[in-house]
Amino acid sequence: MAPFFVLENFIKFLHVEKRFSEHTTIAYKKDIEQFLEFSEISKTEDLEDVNHHLVRSWIVALIDNGIENKSVNRKLSSLRSFYKWLRKENITTANPLVKISGPKSSKRLPSFVKESELKDENLNQYFSDDFEGIQDRLILEFFYQTGIRLNELIQLKDSDIQVDSIKVLGKRNKERLIPVSNSLKLKIIEFNKLKQVQSFNSNFFFSLMNGNKLYPKYVYRKIHLYLTSATSAEKRSPHMLRHTFATHMLNNGAGLETLKDILGHANLSATQIYTHNSFSKLTNIYSQAHPRGSKDKT
Repeated sequence: MAPFFVLENFIKFLHVEKRFSEHTTIAYKKDIEQFLEFSEISKTEDLEDVNHHLVRSWIVALIDNGIENKSVNRKLSSLRSFYKWLRKENITTANPLVKISGPKSSKRLPSFVKESELKDENLNQYFSDDFEGIQDRLILEFFYQTGIRLNELIQLKDSDIQVDSIKVLGKRNKERLIPVSNSLKLKIIEFNKLKQVQSFNSNFFFSLMNGNKLYPKYVYRKIHLYLTSATSAEKRSPHMLRHTFATHMLNNGAGLETLKDILGHANLSATQIYTHNSFSKLTNIYSQAHPRGSKDKT
């Protein structure tokens, strides 16, 4: 049995039993294919002969080819999952990843937009008063006020929009409810009225002008266009608005556990990166409030 046939069975396992998305399974497949090609494995029996020395050689080769540490660690994670499955299926007995530690990744702080740049009086001037402009304005508000992911927003249906919350289908088909503020609720009500006037027929809450489903590049271009006018931030994307939502929530007193649930993170470690941005605000408050917190005080 060829190793690439075994890999196909592993990918099927990830998709069907683990319910990984197509995007994730494609990434796993590419990572493992790269290792199989590097190791020159031609038959399934060769998988048993892989040792930690070979894996380390692969890591060195990846780094020498300019692959970032974060990407190297992702590839190692794919390979770990593969060998865990191989052992479970009794295809191999050894685990060559046991002695392997990935390279340390430098953590880049998420960029975010200033609160002042996202006030209504600042944003409203950039949107037209027609249906497209009003929808674009609401899409931006959804990203900022709910922290929703791009793909989650695209999948929203009318039935998901409830009185005080929205129902979101997140990663691995996990549902969560996100609270809706009064200001966002009013915008949703006005938008629904406009859709009725326009006799808009679509299966989705947001849609293209012809009623078809939105697609990622369309939404990305829209958000990038408006944020280019409204903010000085370097990154201008839907995901950056998710970072902005999280940072502003923490800066204004939200707890990590609450934020984790709203964002749909699987564990708290994914949420903790936002505390770095919030800590800078705490530092400023400390320097202003404590008698010896600032060098400028006498």
